[in-house]
Amino acid sequence: MSEAPARIADAAFGVARSFSGRRWQLAPGNEGVARELIQNGGLSPVLAHLLAARGVDAASAPDYLNPSLKKLMPDPLVLAEMDKAVARVVLALEQGQRIAVFGDYDVDGSVSAALLAEFLAGLGATPRIYIPDRMREGYGPSAPAFTALKAEGADLVVTVDCGASGGAAFEAARAQGLDVVVLDHHRVEARPDALAHVNPNQPGDTSGLGYLCAAGVTFLFLVALNRALRESGFYEARGVAEPDLREYLDMVGLATVCDVVPLTGVNRAFVRQGLGQLAKLSRPGLAALAAVAKAAPPFTAYHLGFVFGPRINAGGRVGRSSLGADLLVARAAAAAEEFALQLDLHNRERREIEKTILEEAVALASLQENAPFLLVDGEGWHPGVVGIVAGRLKERFARPAFVAGFEGGMGRGSARGIAGLDIGRMVRAAREAGLIESGGGHAMAAGFSLMASQVGPFREFLHRQFAGADAALAAAGELELDAVSSPAAATPQLVRDIALAGPFGAGNPEPVLGFADVKVAFADVVGGDHVKLRLTGGDGARLDAIAFRAMGTPLGEGLLASRGLRIHAAGKLRSDDWGGTARAQLQIEDAAPASL
Repeated sequence: MSEAPARIADAAFGVARSFSGRRWQLAPGNEGVARELIQNGGLSPVLAHLLAARGVDAASAPDYLNPSLKKLMPDPLVLAEMDKAVARVVLALEQGQRIAVFGDYDVDGSVSAALLAEFLAGLGATPRIYIPDRMREGYGPSAPAFTALKAEGADLVVTVDCGASGGAAFEAARAQGLDVVVLDHHRVEARPDALAHVNPNQPGDTSGLGYLCAAGVTFLFLVALNRALRESGFYEARGVAEPDLREYLDMVGLATVCDVVPLTGVNRAFVRQGLGQLAKLSRPGLAALAAVAKAAPPFTAYHLGFVFGPRINAGGRVGRSSLGADLLVARAAAAAEEFALQLDLHNRERREIEKTILEEAVALASLQENAPFLLVDGEGWHPGVVGIVAGRLKERFARPAFVAGFEGGMGRGSARGIAGLDIGRMVRAAREAGLIESGGGHAMAAGFSLMASQVGPFREFLHRQFAGADAALAAAGELELDAVSSPAAATPQLVRDIALAGPFGAGNPEPVLGFADVKVAFADVVGGDHVKLRLTGGDGARLDAIAFRAMGTPLGEGLLASRGLRIHAAGKLRSDDWGGTARAQLQIEDAAPASL
């Protein structure tokens, strides 16, 4: 990989303040590397410039464009305590002990639970899956839950996507003779009191795999477990077929995108190869979900994050917390279809709840115009959607957002951050200082709970935490354009060229293209809150465009007021196959008057 060039200062197209209030920057290029990629690598100019701007040189381009598990897969045993975790599960399988899988209710937790459950079921050791109820039990292990699992006959509990901060739950497990193995990825300052704790973000782990989601950690665990069972003669002695772990990659890729972890290293291979596995629709649950969502292959990371992911999440947000895991482990088509229909219904319910809360949250956030972050709360706000609302506020105001819903004096909240600031660290620090009841998470996403009386002190604490964050906040208020195009050049082939640099997500964002001085030939509201447009270039070439959820925002108002006028537009170029004809469509991220 080459070093990415430094940023440049001039505003792209002269846009110092767009409709959304952002300054545009053109990503600096490395013309020498781009020329080499074109001449020696045979890449198109657009793809070559995209890769060069992201620090990919001619030597690393082949592996970057074709990420494979064969080259990128680490040895699972580099993770601390992986050997202890594997040995305990092997013992349970050899002795016929009962295993319970304790997961989380989001996509990453549901997928992780399904991965482990499917593997064990294939060996005839179908585990008990326990997903705590979001409203009654909250996040993570608890003493009552472990007591209930022990009463059911469990000898071993494996927690996935939770457990790193289990606390009193492990004391209860130990008192009852219940062994616990933790597979997690959430950053912690101290090791939990479990039999084994596999977590690349714990003290003492030197694997360098901190970018994995829980499903990635769980997959590596299964690779190590599978190898141990093979070497011990387990499969041969029992006449059991060895599982093909490649068939699990559809779920691993799904969780990797939905948990918004960086698409670097082996994560790129997880998603790229996971999309290939997903295209087969061999898993009944995902096939049923695709049918309900009217989605068909070829799939992209967009489908993972915005079609499959929200529906699987919906059970934990407003329905039954275990519904996502139930869908993923379903083997019968009829059961899978029923779970998919329930999740789709819950997703529609979630959208209605979210819409109401978002309107209130935006109004409150607008009163915090000069703050470096947003902290809003409301009585009766559903805790299942506060994370989504926090994400929407972050996108709209280009600042970290903390959102809490209160009921009976207790609030449950979620936070979404920006590059360059670790909100997970801030939340953990607040918890350790006794300013909130609980909390933890990643640099970009965190969860917390607090009493109504703690909101003020928590706000003051965050103000101190954000001291010196001016550079990160300024960067969040900018929109970086990866390349410049025109309506005439925006073709399906350009969409395919751009896709070669994927999969896109955290750490490898989907490229944003700039279109200078285009006329708004048509603009109207569709679907209630989207703005549909047709843009034309100076040569008369047309480009369809859409700004999702733009109604009621400065961007939507600016676009609708620009009918017949010329604007600068910026967005992501996507394929639109509506009507059976492939064409390019611009998903607008921002725009500005061309007269600037």
